[in-house]
Amino acid sequence: MRMAVRAAAAAVAAFGVLAAPAGLAAADKTAQETIDQLESEGYTVNIDRIGTGPTSDCVVTSVRNPNTVTQWLPAIGPVLGTRDQTVLVETVVSKTISVSLNCTG
Repeated sequence: MRMAVRAAAAAVAAFGVLAAPAGLAAADKTAQETIDQLESEGYTVNIDRIGTGPTSDCVVTSVRNPNTVTQWLPAIGPVLGTRDQTVLVETVVSKTISVSLNCTG
């Protein structure tokens, strides 16, 4: 039983389940760079904005509500020292985050 628990814990670490985004927003990044970074980290970015200016003129006012949805899926076969046993591995199904922009210029 201990081996199965260790194998499952190692599998979770190996699959890189993330608890929070690495860098939410930096003052030296444009709004588009911030959005692109979050998307490259696997997030679906929900944008709300004030004003009608182009994105290139927008300023990020907040990044909030990171949400990661995971699901336990079976990993079948020789996984991390098990002998052809089925173990459950926590897998990221989706990641969303909200970005607020001020585009009043």
